[in-house]
Amino acid sequence: MFSAIEVRHYLIGFGYVLLMVAIATYLNNSEVILPEVGALTAGTWIYQNPDWIHQPFKVFWAPSGTALIGFLANQLAWPYAAKVLLGLLGMLIWLRLVHSTLAPSFATGLLPLIVNATHWSFMVAICLLTGGLMLGTYLQRQYPHTQPVRATTTGQMGLFALLVAIWIGGVWVAGVPQMAAVPPVLVVFYETLQKPTYDFHLAIRQFIALVGAASLGVGIHLVVASWFLTTLIAQPLVFILLGLLRLKLPAAYAFPLLALVLPASMFHLLPLTAFLAAAFFLGAVFLLKRNRSAVTVTENN
Repeated sequence: MFSAIEVRHYLIGFGYVLLMVAIATYLNNSEVILPEVGALTAGTWIYQNPDWIHQPFKVFWAPSGTALIGFLANQLAWPYAAKVLLGLLGMLIWLRLVHSTLAPSFATGLLPLIVNATHWSFMVAICLLTGGLMLGTYLQRQYPHTQPVRATTTGQMGLFALLVAIWIGGVWVAGVPQMAAVPPVLVVFYETLQKPTYDFHLAIRQFIALVGAASLGVGIHLVVASWFLTTLIAQPLVFILLGLLRLKLPAAYAFPLLALVLPASMFHLLPLTAFLAAAFFLGAVFLLKRNRSAVTVTENN
């Protein structure tokens, strides 16, 4: 199921995530726990995603910039859902300006809104941890062998913004604005939008992985109150889940860490939120890709 190199890379990345949680535990500061560091570590260390590691400095530059945007948006005296929408639009502009397609950047930008980060220790943690991942990417020396990343098109960015706005508007009207931001799902959504095709079987496997990882994080943390022990148990289980599903999905590793830092009002809703958000966004991408393929075939005929 797993190659020896993949397991070795996993152990190194897992150690990095455990170190982050151990420091947060020692400082008793949840703002040091950054869920998307789990995803970034998986993408750059375990799977060595060529799109993510092609320009190692962007592993630091892109998520640090979006984190600052989210941190500043959180200072506004606006409703939560409105701040999420504003923050996401700012993040899209930032990623376009720095020519980055690093999807986890959305998650680092949304995190300060979700956990209501108000202390600059959050930004310090982001810079140090993403800087460490950037250094690790350089040290692996795999990036020179990757191809340049295709830029996100204006149409893809427009679709992303439109569907996110529909989702946020829907949860706001439904009276559950705390469901507005689901970072791991939005990361997968952004990545799948950029794929030329997206079949039903892949969508189902990604759906199971996301909902399963969210459920693991919540379930384990309900039994084990410790941040460190929850991470120690949950992260290997996500690795096994993805192996069983034959998926390389870095965003799934963020869910158990997200469960550690969510406010109580959002914690118990996380599996349901993941279920609904994944169904909406992945279903929307599947339908869009299928209809586009159908139109292309018709035109060619």
